[in-house]
This record gives sequence, structure tokens and C-alpha cells, in this order.
Amino acid sequence: MNVYETTQQRIKRIFNEFDNVYVSFSGGKDSGVLLNITCDVARELDKKFTLLYIDLEGMYKKTIEYIDIMINRNKDVFSDIHYVCLPMLTTNAVSMYEPFWIFWQPSKKDKWIRPMPEHDYVINMDNHKFPFFSEGMIFEEFILEYAKWQSRNEKTACLVGIRTQESLNRWRAIWREDVSRYKNLKYSVKITENCYNFYPIFDWKVTDIWTYNGRFNKPYNRLYDMFYQAGVPLHKMRVCEPYGDEQRQGLNLFKLIEPETWHRVVDRVSGANFGNIYAKTTAIGENGKIILPAGHSWKSYCKFLLSTLPENTAQIYRRKFLKFIQYWRNEGSPLSDEKIKELEGNNNIEVTDYYSRRGKGDKLVVKFRSIPDTITGDNKTDMLSWKRMCMAIIKNDVTCKSLSFSFTKKQLEARKLIMEKYKSLL
Repeated sequence: MNVYETTQQRIKRIFNEFDNVYVSFSGGKDSGVLLNITCDVARELDKKFTLLYIDLEGMYKKTIEYIDIMINRNKDVFSDIHYVCLPMLTTNAVSMYEPFWIFWQPSKKDKWIRPMPEHDYVINMDNHKFPFFSEGMIFEEFILEYAKWQSRNEKTACLVGIRTQESLNRWRAIWREDVSRYKNLKYSVKITENCYNFYPIFDWKVTDIWTYNGRFNKPYNRLYDMFYQAGVPLHKMRVCEPYGDEQRQGLNLFKLIEPETWHRVVDRVSGANFGNIYAKTTAIGENGKIILPAGHSWKSYCKFLLSTLPENTAQIYRRKFLKFIQYWRNEGSPLSDEKIKELEGNNNIEVTDYYSRRGKGDKLVVKFRSIPDTITGDNKTDMLSWKRMCMAIIKNDVTCKSLSFSFTKKQLEARKLIMEKYKSLL
């Protein structure tokens, strides 16, 4: 079978084994293909499902047009439409002064990039029905709480359109070993007690995406045509809000493709024009050619960079770095025999005599006695080092995803920072 036929089988199985199904739709090429196939399978099986779309305010007009097209042509298979326009906090990877922003923030209504959509299925602060939601909630936290809410009464499947070819982070999301799966299906991950994420198109290539759209004459986001005309490679095209860690690389296209919107973007999101100018340069570490300044070690350079940041932002990094250092010193991480061999002769590390409980339990745990300036070889992006912490600052990675951190309920530094800053306006 080809990937299209395999995906049909996967989705049919999900519909047959789950009474409650929802699709998380972003308006991008991957989630568009997933939604089209899911709609076709639902019609064939006489099933219905919920559509979840979270509008991030700072979107291209072409994307919003595509969202409307997909909703209007598929209403017959939707049991519910959750078009969410709620004020949530997300990262702003183009500013060190405001490293987070809240889309659809009520106090910023006069500066919104777009007017609030007026469809009767739009969910906003005036009519939302989510008991778990609060203004300024972290985007990732909303996703998790929404899954819990959807699965409060029954076993639930969430279909997500991501592919392992798209990025290393997405490859890790699917192939990581320390997760529970539904009946050992590799393209599934348990996210709450009663809810599983499924990635039915995880093994598609980008060429499969466009072959499917062309062969079956399916609607897609026409913004991709404009990206193509602008010379953007297929695997570099991103259509979600353009201020994230990966998406900022295409921020310079916003003013070219939608100049009428660009002036509102600059006024609304701190650092947008900086990202437009420098997003693909060494200024934020995108091309990997960061040269250590003369007279500095990576340790001294890291401390220097921290001293240049706004104090609130610097404190976030310090707390993250301390946890990062403590993890490698006290707990350690499991490494394969091959990687351990590469580290032979490194006096900073200690190879323990016990195996990790994570994954298959077949890897020895490695700890760090001290922090090396840098580590060469294949391990350089995985280990504790001053260079790795420097790169997090240079990339403006304030959530420290590059250090394997992620947003959780216990990591609310960002939300507290924003809410304190704007409390007089809220």
C-alpha cells in the first residue's frame, strides 16, 4: 500500500474504535491533507467528528480564507466546530524584551492584527464554554486541558497532522520511547487518561502532500502558491503565526505577501521588524555559524549575554539553566554505548554502573561532574555545555526548548511575567 491507502486504514480504525474523535486543524498543508482524508473517511463510514481550530490572530488572510473554505465544505461531517479565538500566551521568538505575547488580548483590541471573526461558531471571551480556561493561559496548557475536557466522559482520539520529515522536534514527538501508546501503535501517544493523539500521516513526505492535493483536486491553502513563487523550498514553508522558533525564518515574507497587514504586525508584536531583518542571520543563530568572540570562553560569553538581557528575561534563563545543570549533575541521562564511546577521555562526565528506567532500560546513565565549555562530535547538541546554553540565548529560545524544556503547569514564569507587566490594563 502507498501512504494514502495506509492513512485511510489508520483513520478507519480510529473511527471504529473511538466514539469521540476530533481533528486539530492549523490551516497548514499537513493538517489540511489530514482533514480532507478524515472528512472523506467519515462520509464513507457515516461518522462525525469535532473540528478544533485555534486562531492565533497574527495569521495571513489566505490562511483564514482556507479555514473558511474547509469549514463550509465539510459541515456535514462535523459534530461540532470549535473555532477558538481566546487570549492565550505563546512565545515571541523575535524579541528579548517581550519574549511572550497574548493573542486576542482584550486590552489590546485597538491593535489587533485582524478583527474578531464573526461566524456563529467562533468561541471567544464572550461565549466560551471551557471551564478550565483563564485569560493569558499558556497555549500548550490549553491544548492539554482541552484534551482532558473532550475526553471527560469517553475514550477520545485527537488526530494531528504532523510528519516526522518536517522537523527534528516532530520526529522526536512520535518516535520517543518514554510514552504510552494505544495498542502499541507507533503513530499514537497517550496524552491524558482517556485521550490519545494520533498522527496518521506521520510517514508522508512533503512530495506526498502535494501529490495528494493534485491527484484528488483537494483544496489547499493558496498561501503556499505565493511561497513557491517567492522561491521558498517546499520543506521550509510555514503558515502558522510567524513569531515562533521555527516560523520566524519566514517572517520577512509577511511584508512582501501581505503589505497591507504588515504595519499592524509591527505595531502589535514586539520585535517583528527585527525578525524580518535578521531571522535568517547569525544574529539569532539560525545558520549555525556562531563564532566565539575573541577573548571569551563559552562560559564567559554565556555570562556576558545574560548581562545584556532585560532583567526579567535574564532571570527566566538563569532558572532554566540552573535546572538544566542540576539535571545533568544529579540525575543524568541515558546514552547509547555508541555515544558513550564518543565521550571517552572527557573528564567532565561520569558513566554510572546502572541502567536508566526510561525507555527500554538498556542504556547506562551518564552524569556531568562539571560543565564543559563545549562538546565536539555528534553529542554536541545533546549534552550539558556552556556553548549549548549560549545558543539558547542567541536563538532567543526563552522557553529553552533546545535544552529539552517545555511548557508545563509548573513552568509559568512566562505567564507571570506578562500578567505582571499588563496587570494595570487587564
